[in-house]
Amino acid sequence: MTAMQKFITQTTRLPTPPAIALKILQAVRSDEINFEELADIVMADPVLTAQVLKIANSSIYSLPKQVTSLTLATALLGTQALKNIALSFVIVDGFKDIPQGGFDLELFWKRSISTAVSAKILAAETGLADDDIFITALLQDIGILVLFLADAPAFTEMLDKKRINGKRFCNAEKDQFGFDHTELGSHLLKSWNLPETIYEPIRHHHANGTTTVEHGPSLLLNISDKISSIYHGTQANKKISEVHNVLEKHFGMEHEQVDKLIDTIGEKAREVMDLFAVDPGDMKPFSQLIQEANDELRRLNFSYEQVVLELKQAKQNAEQLALSLKESNDRLRTLAFRDDLTGLYNHRYFQEIFETEIHRATRHSHPVSLLLLDIDFFKQVNDTYGHPAGDNVLRQVSQTMVKLVRNCDIVARYGGEEFAIVLPETGRSSAKVLAQRIRRGIEQLQIAINGQEIGVTVSVGVSSSDIEGMKSERPVLIDRADQALYAAKKNGRNKVEI
Repeated sequence: MTAMQKFITQTTRLPTPPAIALKILQAVRSDEINFEELADIVMADPVLTAQVLKIANSSIYSLPKQVTSLTLATALLGTQALKNIALSFVIVDGFKDIPQGGFDLELFWKRSISTAVSAKILAAETGLADDDIFITALLQDIGILVLFLADAPAFTEMLDKKRINGKRFCNAEKDQFGFDHTELGSHLLKSWNLPETIYEPIRHHHANGTTTVEHGPSLLLNISDKISSIYHGTQANKKISEVHNVLEKHFGMEHEQVDKLIDTIGEKAREVMDLFAVDPGDMKPFSQLIQEANDELRRLNFSYEQVVLELKQAKQNAEQLALSLKESNDRLRTLAFRDDLTGLYNHRYFQEIFETEIHRATRHSHPVSLLLLDIDFFKQVNDTYGHPAGDNVLRQVSQTMVKLVRNCDIVARYGGEEFAIVLPETGRSSAKVLAQRIRRGIEQLQIAINGQEIGVTVSVGVSSSDIEGMKSERPVLIDRADQALYAAKKNGRNKVEI
């Protein structure tokens, strides 16, 4: 099993595409799909319909006339383009409600949208037209977001190490996880059944200097990523030079033509960000960035020796600061996300992620369920065998629950011998089935203590947003699950109650 396969098997936060995305993909794969049928699927979501029409009428597509219906938009743009536009909005919306915990989600989407706009414009300018290039570029770094969602502490630790050793982002990821975000993103999109024309270029777009990135979509993604960094990253001057070199070398563009192209991309990126409800913030025009850089160079009047000495001192200060920051983050990371004893998510993280899943469920009209579990007669374990034995029981039960739940479920220690499991996109019937599976799995568990094996059981309370009269609010769902847990204990323990 590869490092990535092991990561995907073990993670509890690997995302799945929204339901409407699956419908769009399934329809497009059908040989009999027509314009009207695809439009009908999109029109089932009024918000998505409005978004698609806005981008179809934007300057990014420059249609000859205003379109007021999806059928007309599809006829002018084509089925492939409409599918990709709709999927772009659906996927971005699906990733807006996540616990950020230090991850700059707004910057991530600003960079991604700028990259997508750049790729779309470059494809037209260079003659490498590609119907999938916009969504391919939009999702080329989706693996970064997934890495953070799946294991925020490890991702933050990787960033700390990168600040210290100065490695390239992909190399730092491989050191930490055994693979990088291009491989993970490509694998994820392939598992969503997106076409190979989308996920395969993503796998190779950072392959600097290799044959793969020298041609076609991967080359466009690589250049577009650099242009996006000019507006939203650091070392803008270096990126400008790299963009000039590759566009002049591969496509024979003049220096002024490249500058004008980068400026146009910035203007259109701000327009498209507005369509995605992403605030462009203080994103400046390229011409202004160049002017400010030139002004700054004129203001600098240091000798070469002064610059070298100051850079050396700054580097030493930065390295010391990065080391101190890493040590602090290492201490805080566990406190922020994980329970020390069991390794599960802690109570604080549970409250945050449960609130997020409720918002996501409400937005997409999906159910969400909650399990509250309590180890039966746990006090007797502590009194009979001692607290170290009790701690061992808590760890064994925790590991068993993690093995029995699905990848999308979130297991947390609620407090003491009580646990909580959040079940996204799960109604009461499925929640009850999963609760019974967990109850039986723990009932069959044999835990070695002082040379003998003991068994434990759990009582489980279930609440679900699709129960009649149930409000999709965090305090309500927790209170109802707690009431159900009390009923399970009152009715004899080792039971599941809704």
